[in-house]
Amino acid sequence: MINLMIVDDHTIMREGLKRIFELDQEIHIAGEAACGQQALEHLRTLDVDMLLLDISMPGLSGEALISRLTHQYPRLAILVLSMHSDVQIAIHALRAGAAGYVTKTQPPETLIEAVRKVAAGGRFIDPDLLERIALNNLKPHASRGLDSLTNREFQIMRLLADGMSVNQIAEQLMISNKTVSTHKINLMEKMGFTSNADLVKFASLLTKSDIS
Repeated sequence: MINLMIVDDHTIMREGLKRIFELDQEIHIAGEAACGQQALEHLRTLDVDMLLLDISMPGLSGEALISRLTHQYPRLAILVLSMHSDVQIAIHALRAGAAGYVTKTQPPETLIEAVRKVAAGGRFIDPDLLERIALNNLKPHASRGLDSLTNREFQIMRLLADGMSVNQIAEQLMISNKTVSTHKINLMEKMGFTSNADLVKFASLLTKSDIS
């Protein structure tokens, strides 16, 4: 039996996922959470084998949440279920500690397959992203541009684009303001940004390409 917790900020999505998993007798919904902080609270008391985790939620989410979960619960399997089909977002989630990444455009059969594989200790990458991720890893290391960003720089770029201040990011990621500022300087240089407006504009374009 796979004890699964669903973590997604949309109630309709959680309810729909529960209906899907009711069709599989090997998957038991051990709990659900609407945000990262709530998931952390539930994990203290619930018996959970793996998380089905939305990567974009208000508050603690994304790579910061994945990193914190893998640090506190190293045996917990994490499968990301995301609306984003961007290769870089998938790669950064996997590097942060997720064992799998699947998009919300996949049919229920693929999602159930992914849950079973990750729960068994394997890894699962969305079939539509697999080839692009493989090709991306064959690229030579770039000194500038999106591919040149470290996991932390990419994470901070996203948070800055969401309107968070250096202080807020430092608090969420549990690192110093100076460290956040250093990462910001490095990512601005690598991306060729001259202002926060450039960063926000780029992130907006990136998000639109994820959805399209």
